[in-house]
Amino acid sequence: MSFSGASERSVPATKIEITVSCRNLLDLDTFSKSDPMVVLYTQSRASQEWREFGRTEVIDNTLNPDFVRKFVLDYFFEEKQNLRFDVYNVDSKTNISKPDFLGQAFLALGEVIGGQGSRVERPLTGVPGKKCGTILLTAEELSNCRDIATMQLCANKLDKKDFFGKSDPFLVFYRSNEDGTFTICHKTEVVKNTLNPVWQPFSIPVRALCNGDYDRTVKIDVYDWDRDGSHDFIGEFTTSYRELSKAQNQFTVYEVLNPRKKCKKKKYVNSGTVTLLSFSVDSEFTFVDYIRGGTQLNFTVAIDFTASNGNPLQPTSLHYMSPYQLSAYAMALKAVGEIIQDYDSDKLFPAYGFGAKLPPEGRISHQFPLNNNDEDPNCAGIEGVLESYFQSLRTVQLYGPTYFAPVINQVARAAAKISDGSQYYVLLIITDGVISDMTQTKEAIVSASSLPMSIIIVGVGPAMFEVRPIPRLCRPVGEPGAEYGPTCQGCAGGDPRAATVLYAYQRHPASPATPCHPQPNASSKASLNSPPNQCPAVCPPAHPLLLLKIRGTWNLGLHWEGSLEDQYWLVEPSAPSPTEGPGTVTTSLTSCQ
Repeated sequence: MSFSGASERSVPATKIEITVSCRNLLDLDTFSKSDPMVVLYTQSRASQEWREFGRTEVIDNTLNPDFVRKFVLDYFFEEKQNLRFDVYNVDSKTNISKPDFLGQAFLALGEVIGGQGSRVERPLTGVPGKKCGTILLTAEELSNCRDIATMQLCANKLDKKDFFGKSDPFLVFYRSNEDGTFTICHKTEVVKNTLNPVWQPFSIPVRALCNGDYDRTVKIDVYDWDRDGSHDFIGEFTTSYRELSKAQNQFTVYEVLNPRKKCKKKKYVNSGTVTLLSFSVDSEFTFVDYIRGGTQLNFTVAIDFTASNGNPLQPTSLHYMSPYQLSAYAMALKAVGEIIQDYDSDKLFPAYGFGAKLPPEGRISHQFPLNNNDEDPNCAGIEGVLESYFQSLRTVQLYGPTYFAPVINQVARAAAKISDGSQYYVLLIITDGVISDMTQTKEAIVSASSLPMSIIIVGVGPAMFEVRPIPRLCRPVGEPGAEYGPTCQGCAGGDPRAATVLYAYQRHPASPATPCHPQPNASSKASLNSPPNQCPAVCPPAHPLLLLKIRGTWNLGLHWEGSLEDQYWLVEPSAPSPTEGPGTVTTSLTSCQ
């Protein structure tokens, strides 16, 4: 088994970053302006189908948005890579409905790269009888720089812009282009009603700030936020990455200048000052970097033996050992385990069961070794895990309830002993139903969130596994755009209890593929909001696994709430690939039956 992405093709020439802006969009809101968002679709070479690649943030109350979030695409010089940009007015921040469609544009990636200054402007179409405005696209080849810059700024004596208050200032960062234009790369949060704001620390890839050119001009605009989107310009100043980096051990003060006021007023000095309080740079390491550095993955399996799975002797059971095909549990175990085992040097995997009565006394256990060896629960390879799993099915009695916390805490205790990066723990939990010890599981995940450990929860069977969707509370470090809150890495306002969890969805292996009626414009976040019994936009093949990487936080200590970051299909190598690359989701977490 392997992670399936795009079909076989040549090595990409480079990675291209696309920046999106729109001008003169349709205004569909009655008492305010539209809240636009752009969704990028790429066209499959084989099927010619359009699949969502990603989407920008939503910007409130504007008909001329400059989006911070970028699209990063692999560029293949010898191929025509067709792109479709759809623009929507998204009042709810979650749903895309047909009446909110603002227009679309079709073009090839080569057209953007080949435009003058690697910039193109195209009219938006698709709304009969109306001028939909234009979309502006800028392409830039990304450097290999993987440094992350973290900085904090404050301001002093900014101009007062509000009639009944002071100002609500925020900063907008732009990097310069070769043709003299500027591309937006970051926005800070808004600090309300003050002329002396202190913004929270934020992290931004050096690649986004200057694309590896340390002397490239960085322009920073200071605005006063207005609810209707007509933000008032306070002033601007320029700097560079090299200049910012020199300020690591000292405060650097920049004068905020308003060119119009400077021309009109002879005694004009400035519109306030901005001070760089701190600046630091760290390297961003990839998965391959860690593996090359000697990091070993430790894979642990936990299998649900609760009675809700059905009698293992009956064909309707999710644990049924058919002579013709693997059970749902065995399929999930092989799909994930055969990938991870390549990075485990000793190929010894601890394997546990939970929710069963153990012989001979009938004790209920939520953490029993599948090989019946309390001193050494390790199994030799995935085949050894499967063998122990089958043996346990013959000896234990399926019971309940469904407790996750004991096995999570077991792996967390082992991970807590590692502080040098030499080991990383991956816990695979395969289950068929709702968690019974939600409070304890929540606390276990919170405690493990700072450890070298990931949790993969694979749901099998027809039961629905709910993920409560909300706007992202905690964005990944280095992601541009402050619209979705602070980063998770200990900055002011960030939730230190944030955790990343992998969910997986699998169709019941005994169920035939059910035809679905495609839903227009179905997408990653929209699919997470699908109501019960609603079919996804594209039904998966008979027995795939869709792994959803979701980052979230505990909201008020009650619910874990998160947003989709990435996904991968796990399918047989011979099976057709239902998706191409990150940013595309073609199924929801609900059953299609």
